[in-house]
Amino acid sequence: MTWIFLAAGLVAAGLVVLLVAGTRVARAARTLNSEIAQVHALFNAKSDVRG
Repeated sequence: MTWIFLAAGLVAAGLVVLLVAGTRVARAARTLNSEIAQVHALFNAKSDVRG
């Protein structure tokens, strides 16, 4: 019976690790998306100036 509780605890700990990693990846993706949008807007502004 102890092994079942140990296994369940390890599974829960693994899921927590995956959740934390997934959250970090999602945050990094949002940051990258906003940076790309800023650069895209900058390039659009420069192309408007050149005509």
